[in-house]
Amino acid sequence: MAHADASAATKCDAPSAEQCRQQIHRIIHSPTFRTALTLQQLFQFVADKAIAGTTEGLKEYTIGVEAFGRREDFDPKTDPIVRVQIHRLRQKLKEYYVAEGSHDPILIEIPKGHYLPSFEGATVPGANLSNSTSSQLDTTFPIATPLLAHNVEPGDQKTSKEGRVFSWLLCSRAAIAVTAIAVFATGFWAGNRQIRNATGGETASSNPELTFGKSADPVKAFWARFLGDDPAPVIAYPDAVFLLDDSNDLFRFRQGASDSRGARVDPHLARQFASNPALVAQAGPLYYDNGYTGTGELQGAAMLTSLFGQMGVKATIKPSRDITPDDLKQHNVILLGSPFQNIAVAQLLSTGDFTFDNPDSRREEWRAQILNSHPRADESSAYHTERDPTTQVLKTDYSLITIQPGVVLGRHIAVLGGLDTKGTEGAIMFVTSRPGIEKLSKAITASSESEPKGELPLFQALVRVRLEKGYQVLEADLMAVHKFHAQNPSGTGGTTP
Repeated sequence: MAHADASAATKCDAPSAEQCRQQIHRIIHSPTFRTALTLQQLFQFVADKAIAGTTEGLKEYTIGVEAFGRREDFDPKTDPIVRVQIHRLRQKLKEYYVAEGSHDPILIEIPKGHYLPSFEGATVPGANLSNSTSSQLDTTFPIATPLLAHNVEPGDQKTSKEGRVFSWLLCSRAAIAVTAIAVFATGFWAGNRQIRNATGGETASSNPELTFGKSADPVKAFWARFLGDDPAPVIAYPDAVFLLDDSNDLFRFRQGASDSRGARVDPHLARQFASNPALVAQAGPLYYDNGYTGTGELQGAAMLTSLFGQMGVKATIKPSRDITPDDLKQHNVILLGSPFQNIAVAQLLSTGDFTFDNPDSRREEWRAQILNSHPRADESSAYHTERDPTTQVLKTDYSLITIQPGVVLGRHIAVLGGLDTKGTEGAIMFVTSRPGIEKLSKAITASSESEPKGELPLFQALVRVRLEKGYQVLEADLMAVHKFHAQNPSGTGGTTP
């Protein structure tokens, strides 16, 4: 393919900030990016920084802490998540432009050796500019017009922009066909993962709060206030990442960069971030697998969808890693599980008096606890899973019910999570039962602060879950309710005992 003659092409103006935002939105909502939550978040983060021009001081550490939620002691030298995910994002953008983005008016890429994207406008043939149709515009070779500067990754060299553009345009038909098949398979898989409940005996409700806000059933009235005018809430279950060996044994992978399900794991990353490095080192080839969730979360999702079905509300169920920014902006979201298993809970749970804590991140099972930073006279400062001293069978678990502001005004997030998967089931059983909601409402009403009339109370509730045989939920009891101090969209602020 030859370059278009300079005299025969007219260069488009550099795209405006609004045009860039529209292109970002188009990419994030494309089939290629639909199931890549981590890459969506990273792309939105670096693109926003580039458009805003706030690139000074944007280092690998900053991206790790602000975009991926790493702690302040994050060390890019030992945790390569930023470099790995930037590389994946760079490849994903190329995949997008080979497939559905091949005719887009703006080219976005992350040049090798940089963290931030460039935004480039396409060109059209000068001789036919005034009379060309949309199809003619789409097939024009894009002459790049850079909009923004970029921060440089350490150790990488700059590459030729012309070479990058040509590398996209010279992709073979076979590569395009493979990509198209992958996009189709991804869309088919995502569509089948969106499990929708039946509408039950009642007609679909376009505004649950208006329909059930004053219902004689306290459970429906409570959830109607949470749902507001949203007839399609999102329920997200945990899909923690494991490492799978050829014998079908699983190893927990708690941190570090991960790839798509089935992709082979770099041995160095496996040994560095797996819970048992010595055992992993002897396991042979390992593959990423996030196809598992807890039985308690499964039971809980069934309870919620059954309740919502009676209200004419159709919930979408999806893995936590598939939650999108649009889900959080357009819908109320219910997150199931603890932050140890549900990545969305780890990223979105508001800070209150009650917090999940694990003293040893490599030894999680039944060792984590719920801390209470402001215990009352009848409350403990810590709650942990209780086991039979002789048989070690699980007897009691603890869970948190959190109702907090969403990321935008008018939307909310509910986090229903236990230390154990059966604690999650108990919390959901409690908050979908008439006795549980009546106890909860009474405790909220008796608290020291009252919310304005008609507003949804924002709070954390600690629930004790009694177990039989370690997995049968016998009962769930309310232990404490602490309301949030501040009711704001950011979710910041503590809670009030």
